[in-house]
Amino acid sequence: MQVSEILEDLPYMQLRDRAFDLARERHDFAFFLELMNHTPAAAAMATEGGSLGEISGSIVESLEAAREAFSAESVGDLEPLFVARFATYIRAHSK
Repeated sequence: MQVSEILEDLPYMQLRDRAFDLARERHDFAFFLELMNHTPAAAAMATEGGSLGEISGSIVESLEAAREAFSAESVGDLEPLFVARFATYIRAHSK
C-alpha cells in the first residue's frame, strides 16, 4: 500500500476484496465473524434460531458466503460502516 493512497476513495468492491484477501492470508476468521455481527443477515439468522457458532462448512465456503453477504448491493446503507472497517483493517495489518 502506498502511503499516499486513500483507501476510502477506492471502489467499495475493490476495498472489500483487499480486506478479505488480507484477512484470508492472515487466517483471521475472527475478522469475518466480527463483520457478520453487523449485517442484516446476522439479525435474520438470530431470529430464525441460528447463530454464527452453528455455521458449518469449510472456511472457503464461509469466505465465499462473506463475499456475497458483503456485496455493495447487500450492505446497502451500511456501506460507509464497512468502508471504514475495511480501510482500518488494511492499514492495521498491511506490511
